[in-house]
Amino acid sequence: METIYLAGGCLWGVQAFVRTLPGVVHTEAGRINGRTQTLNSSYDGYAECVKTEFDETLVSVTQLVSYLFEIIDPYSLNQQGEDIGEKYRTGVYSENPKHLLEAKTYLRNRVDAEKVVVEVLPLTNYIRSAEEHQDRLERCPNDYCHISKDLLKKYTNKYYIDEMR
Repeated sequence: METIYLAGGCLWGVQAFVRTLPGVVHTEAGRINGRTQTLNSSYDGYAECVKTEFDETLVSVTQLVSYLFEIIDPYSLNQQGEDIGEKYRTGVYSENPKHLLEAKTYLRNRVDAEKVVVEVLPLTNYIRSAEEHQDRLERCPNDYCHISKDLLKKYTNKYYIDEMR
């Protein structure tokens, strides 16, 4: 299994979408690449993200980034839908340089690459979000989400390991 961190605005919707993707086996809502080692109410530069564990024989980093682009506005800096602020920035993060190279190659190969504001950076720190944020849209399907319900249901993943059930 491999791990990559995907940021696409509010983590509730991103987690609900990512868990449905082929080859993803587990997700966890969290915060990434902040300026402190502990999380406080200001988030200190942290981006909301989804820790994504995936089977590389079933899905590639390129495919995962492509899926991420289905649910984000890649030209919007620090905003997705009605969510505004640095914590809602978009990005792909990893401890694996190969993952970062694959994500950067995907971005470079886009015809609109110079307009895209999606970060591709090494993981510097990660903090798991509180339990109330884990699988939030599964428990509260009517909460606000910048991702359409149609997109949230576009894929069906038979490999996902759901510890809640």
